Amino acid sequence: MPLRHPGERGGAAAAEPGPGRGGGAGGAGAASLPLRRAEPDHPRRAARRPVGIGGGGGGVNLAYTFAMGTTGNAPDLPGSLRAEPRLSRWLRFSADRTVTLTPGKVEIGQGILTALAQIAAEELDVSPARLRVMPAVTGTSPDEGVTSGSLSVQESGAAIRQASAEARAIHLGLAAGRSGVPLDSIRVEDGTFLGPDGTEIGSYWAQAEDALLEVEARGDVAPKPAASRRIAGQPLPRLDLPDKVFGAPRYLHDLRLPGMLHARTVRPPARAARLLGLRDGPLPGDAAPVRDGSFLAVVAGEEWAAEAAAARVAARAEWAVRESLPEESALAGWLAATPAQASEVARRDDPAPPPAQAVHARFQRPFVAHASIGTSCAVARWAGGALEVWTHSQGVYNLRADLALVLGLPPDSITVRHMEGAGCYGHNGADDVALDAALVARASPGRPVRALWSREEELGWGPLSPAAFAEIEAAVDADGMLCRWRTVLRGNGHSSRPGRAKQPTLLAAPYLDPPQPWPVAIDAPIAAGGGGQRNAVPGYAVPSLEVTMHRLLEMPLRSSALRGLGALLNVWAIESTIDELAQRSGQDPVAFRLRHLEDDPRAAAVLREAAAMCGWPRASAGEGLGTGIAVARYKGTGAWCAVAAEVEAAEVVRCRRLWIAADVGEAINPDGVANQLEGGAVQAVSIALKEAVRFDRANVTSTRWEDYPILRFSEVPAVEVRLIGPPDARPLGAGEPSLGPTIAAVAGGIHAALGIRPRAMPFTPDNLASAMEQ
Repeated sequence: MPLRHPGERGGAAAAEPGPGRGGGAGGAGAASLPLRRAEPDHPRRAARRPVGIGGGGGGVNLAYTFAMGTTGNAPDLPGSLRAEPRLSRWLRFSADRTVTLTPGKVEIGQGILTALAQIAAEELDVSPARLRVMPAVTGTSPDEGVTSGSLSVQESGAAIRQASAEARAIHLGLAAGRSGVPLDSIRVEDGTFLGPDGTEIGSYWAQAEDALLEVEARGDVAPKPAASRRIAGQPLPRLDLPDKVFGAPRYLHDLRLPGMLHARTVRPPARAARLLGLRDGPLPGDAAPVRDGSFLAVVAGEEWAAEAAAARVAARAEWAVRESLPEESALAGWLAATPAQASEVARRDDPAPPPAQAVHARFQRPFVAHASIGTSCAVARWAGGALEVWTHSQGVYNLRADLALVLGLPPDSITVRHMEGAGCYGHNGADDVALDAALVARASPGRPVRALWSREEELGWGPLSPAAFAEIEAAVDADGMLCRWRTVLRGNGHSSRPGRAKQPTLLAAPYLDPPQPWPVAIDAPIAAGGGGQRNAVPGYAVPSLEVTMHRLLEMPLRSSALRGLGALLNVWAIESTIDELAQRSGQDPVAFRLRHLEDDPRAAAVLREAAAMCGWPRASAGEGLGTGIAVARYKGTGAWCAVAAEVEAAEVVRCRRLWIAADVGEAINPDGVANQLEGGAVQAVSIALKEAVRFDRANVTSTRWEDYPILRFSEVPAVEVRLIGPPDARPLGAGEPSLGPTIAAVAGGIHAALGIRPRAMPFTPDNLASAMEQ
C-alpha cells in the first residue's frame, strides 16, 4: 500500500497539543491462551544463567541511584535505609493525630507519594488520610538521589515500609511497658493502641516524642506479610490530584513570593556562540539586562516587561557563531564515524549448533525531546551569601551539587526545595532553569526571581534523548531455536544529570565567564540499569551471545535521560529481530518466544496474557490493519511487560488499540500502576510514530509544536491494562516497562499491515518508504 505525507509537516498539532505525557486506565479479565511449548529436553536450549557483564561502579551504589560509601552505611537494610538508617529522617508523629513522611523521592506526576503513604499507613495501621507527605528538601529529607529508573517504590517504598514497621514496634513496646499489657495482646486501630478488652492504652499521638525515633533502623522487625495487608494493594485516590483538578496553586509555576522579580533568558542563535556585545537602548518598565560572559538574561518586576525586554535584548545582541552540529541528513554516518569508547556489555560462549536462518539488520532512532506541555520553571533567592531554590528537579541534592560547582558556594549554603511542576520522566530543563534563576538572583540580591522557559527553549535547549543505532546479527538452528546473537550499539550516553561529575552539566555553565564546558554524557553500568545498553541483552535463551556498546566521545547536542533510556531502541530492535526469525523459520511469533522463555515463567505469563487479551493470532479486520506483539523485562531486573498493538496504515500509521499485561510484583496502588503503564505506552506511541528533533549545522530547529508534533488527544489508542503479578512478590516500578514493548509491538503491527519492517524511528511515511527500498 503506498504511503504518502498527509500534508504540511506537523498538521494540526499546534492547534491540539498532545495528551500530556501520562495516562491512566484499568483493564478486565480474560482466559489464558493455550500455546504449544517446546520440549523441555531440547539439547540445544541454553540455560538462562548469568552472562558476562561489563561496566564499573564509581562512587554510586550499583543497585541504587544515591551515593553511598564503599560498603554502604547499613548494607543489610532494605532500599534507601542503607544510606539513611535514622528513623526520624523518614517519619514522625504529631499530637494533631497526623503522620508526616519525609521521603527523598519526588512527585513528578507518577503518583509515587500516594503509594508511599499507603505503605506507611499499612505498616502503622492508620488511615491514609492521616498521612502528610512532605516534598523533598536538601538538609531535611533523606538523600535518595534522583527519582528515576522506576525505582521509587523499590528504594523509597522499601525504606518506608521497614522504617514504619520499626516505628510501630517502638511505640507498641513503649505502650506495653507503661500499661503492663503483653505486647502480643495489643492491637492498633487507626493509630490508637487497644488492650484485649478494647481499653485504650496509648496511641502514636499521645506518645509523639521526637526522641523515640532518633534511632537507627536495625532490620530485626518484619513488616506485615502480604496476606495481612489491607491498604497497600488497593486502589487509593491520588493525594496530589484534588488541588490540580480544582485549580489550587500547587505547582511551582503558581508560586508567588513577596517582591518577586521575573527573568527571561536570551539564548544564542547557535550552540557554539560567544556574546560579543549588547547595544544600549530603552527597555519596558523596570526591566534590566543581566550578563555573565555569554549568558544573557533580563529581569523585571512584572512578567510582561520581562517578556518584552527579552525580545528587544535578543535583537540588540551581537554574537560570534560557528557551525558545530552534524548534518541531519547524514546522522547515520556521523553516528558510525564519531570517536567512541567501546565496552563489552554481555557475552555467552556456550557450544552452539550451526545457523539455518539468519537476520542482519540495523535499527536507528533520532534525537528525541521531552516535549513537556508545561515549560520548565524555577524560583531562586540569593541573600546573605546563601541561595534558596524552588525547583521541579528530579534530584534536589544532585542539583545542589552542580549549583555549588557553578556558583562557587559551599553546598550547605544552598537549600533546594522541590515543588511539583511539568511532568518530564527524565532529565529535562528543570535543573537548567534553576541555574538561570540563580544567576539572575545573584544579580538581584534579596529578591526572589522566577525564571520561566519559553516553548522554544523547552524544545530547543533542554537535554535530548540521544540518537543511536543498534546493529543485530542473529540466527536460528535447524530446529528453529536461537543459536547465535550479536548486537553492536552506538550512540551518545544517556546521563548528563547534575551531581554525577566533577564538572557541572547545567545548560548555562559553558556560557559563563569563565566557561565550564559540559562533560560528555555517560552511561550507568548495566548492573545499575544501564543507559544506552539498557535492555540490550535479550531475555531469551541463546547459547552464543555478544553485546557491545560504543559510547560516543563527542556530544554536539547535549544528551541525557528520557523515559526508558536505551530500552526504547533495544527492545524494539530485539523484538523485531525475533519476529523476523520466527517468520523465516515458519513459527508463530508468540510460540517462538515462549520456546525461549521456559526459564523465565513470569515473562512467559505476561506474554500469554497479552496474547489472550488481543485474541492472538489476531486476524486482520481489513486492509492496512495489523497487530504486533512484544515482551521484555525492564532493565532485565524490573517489571515484566507484554504489549499487543493494533495499527492502521493509510496515509500515515495510527495505533488504534493497545493491550498491556504486566507483572510488577506487589502493586501498591493498582490504579496508579495501570496509570503509569498506560501513560508510558501512550508516550511510546507518540515517540514511535511522530517524534524526531530537527536541526541544522548551528542549532535545533524543531522549536514549535508544528515542527515537533506529538500525539494528539484524537490519536490516543484505546488501552486495556491487566496486572498479573503475584501480590507477595517484591514491588517493582511501573513508570517505564511498557515503553519498549509498545514501540516494538507497533513496529510488528506495521509489518502485519504492510509487509514492511521499520528500521528507523519515527515510523513516518518517509522512513517507511525508505524501508521498502531496502
